[in-house]
Amino acid sequence: MNEAHQRTQGADAPAVLLDVREQTEWTAGHAPGAVHAPLSRLAAGGALPTRAQARPLVVICRSGHRSQQAAELLVARGADAVDVKGGMQEWAAAGHPVVDERGNNGSIA
Repeated sequence: MNEAHQRTQGADAPAVLLDVREQTEWTAGHAPGAVHAPLSRLAAGGALPTRAQARPLVVICRSGHRSQQAAELLVARGADAVDVKGGMQEWAAAGHPVVDERGNNGSIA
């Protein structure tokens, strides 16, 4: 979890944290700087958001199940992607920040 945080936070981060949860989950709380691309959209053939294209991806969801699916899907498409085991639940438990859509303290839905 700390490695995921280190690789994805800051202006010159080497990787993008890609949150694949659904909109209501994202709105309730996500990691600062994360990029949102729901698994349902990716599975339907949707493209990655511009900020996540041609970059190493660290894929996260609530608990780690959907992020594993998304990482496998993205690797099959040629992306450099790994999933975060334990997801946002572990992220928050490790003391990493979670914000809502306005930048205030968020929660894991």
